[in-house]
Amino acid sequence: MPNDERPAFSRRSLLLGAAALGAGSTLAKGATQESPDFSTVDPYLTTQEKFRDVSRGKPLPHSLPPEKKVEAGLTRETWKLEVVSDPEHKADVRNPMTRENGKALDWEGLMRLAEKCSVSFLKIMTCNNIGRPLGMGLWEGVPLREVVWMADPRENLRRVFYYGFHNNDPKQMFRSSLPVGRILEDPPGLPPVILCFRLNGQFLAPERGGPVRILVPEAYGFKSVKWLTHVVLTNLHGANDTYADENNDVDSPLKTFARVLSVPKEAKADQPIPVLGLAQVGISGLSKVQVWACRADEAWPAEDKYFTGAPWKDAEILPPPATWGGGFPDGKLPGTPLGFDPETGKPKRWPLPLAKAHWSARLPGLPEGKYLLRCRSIDANGIAQPLPRPFPKSGRALIEQTEFVVKG
Repeated sequence: MPNDERPAFSRRSLLLGAAALGAGSTLAKGATQESPDFSTVDPYLTTQEKFRDVSRGKPLPHSLPPEKKVEAGLTRETWKLEVVSDPEHKADVRNPMTRENGKALDWEGLMRLAEKCSVSFLKIMTCNNIGRPLGMGLWEGVPLREVVWMADPRENLRRVFYYGFHNNDPKQMFRSSLPVGRILEDPPGLPPVILCFRLNGQFLAPERGGPVRILVPEAYGFKSVKWLTHVVLTNLHGANDTYADENNDVDSPLKTFARVLSVPKEAKADQPIPVLGLAQVGISGLSKVQVWACRADEAWPAEDKYFTGAPWKDAEILPPPATWGGGFPDGKLPGTPLGFDPETGKPKRWPLPLAKAHWSARLPGLPEGKYLLRCRSIDANGIAQPLPRPFPKSGRALIEQTEFVVKG
C-alpha cells in the first residue's frame, strides 16, 4: 500500500492513548485490597437456567413433553448408554454394551461408578463460533475411560466418537469425536473427559444436556455432546465430527481472550472511569489483561491489525471469588474439585486454566468526546490476543471494541 493511502497514525493518537490510561497504573488505588463486587454484574458460576443455549434439534430435545422424554430415554429412570464397535471401521470390542444384549449402562450403573470415581472441575463453556462464553460451571461426572474399559476393547481402536438423541432422524445426528489416547490418559494438568451428570451440584437439567452429556475440559462446546446415548469405538484415523462439515477447526482447544463486561456508556469529563471485565483462560493460560482507550475518530495503521503498537496498560486480574455463586449455599463449592487444595479449599493456582477470571481497571479522567475501549489478554507464553491462533473457525478471539462517551 502506498504511504499516502495508509490510515493516519498520528503522534496525537499515541499521546491521547497514553493520556487515557495515565502514566501510572490503570487501576484504582487499593483495588487489590477491595476488589469490585461481580455478584450482580457477572457471578462467577452461572446457574443452570442462565446458561446461554445453542442446542440443536427440531424440535429441541429438551422441549419434548414428559411422555416423549420417557420414550426417548431422556429421563434418569429411562436413560441408557450403548458402547459399541463401529460397524464400518471395526475395533476389537469383546463386551459390547447394547440395549439388545441387556448390557447398556443405565442410570443406576452410572451412579455406582460415581461412588467410586466421580470427579468435579471448573470449566467455562464457549461455542467456537461465538466470541463470548455461554456460562461457567462446576461440572461433575465419571471419567469416560471407565465405561470404555467396561466394553473390553483389545485392538484396532484409534478414535472414539459419540452422539446423543436426535429425534430418530439420522439427518439431525450431532456427533463429535476424540482420539482414544485423550480419553484413556489425561495430559498433565487436564481433567479427564467425563460422562457428566451434575452442574453446580444439581443433576443436569434437560436444557443443559441431561440426564448425561459428554464434557471435554479443554474443548469448545461442540465436543461436549448433550443427551448422550451412544459411544462408538472405531478404527478411524481421523475426526468425523458433525462440525467438521461446517468448516470448523474441530481439534483446536479453548483460546485465551479478554472481554469487557461493564464500562459507563456516558462518563463525566476529567473523572476516573471504572471498567470491569472477564477473561477466558484457555489452554495457554493467562498472565495479563491489558486495556487501551483512544478517540473513536482516530485511525490506526492497517498493517497493525492486532494493535501491537498501541499504548496498552495492565489491568488487575482479581483473585478467586469469596463467593462462587451458582446456587451453592453460602457460595461455597462442595468437596474438592480438581485443581483445588483439599486443606484450604482454594485453587492451587490462579487464574485456573479452562475457567474464567475477572479483571478491573480504572481509566483516568478524559476530556469530552467519543472513545473506543479495547482489551486483550496475554497468555502464559507471553503471546497477545488474538494470537497465537487468530483464525475465527478455531474459536472467536478477536480484540473487541466498546464505545463510550465522555461529557462535561
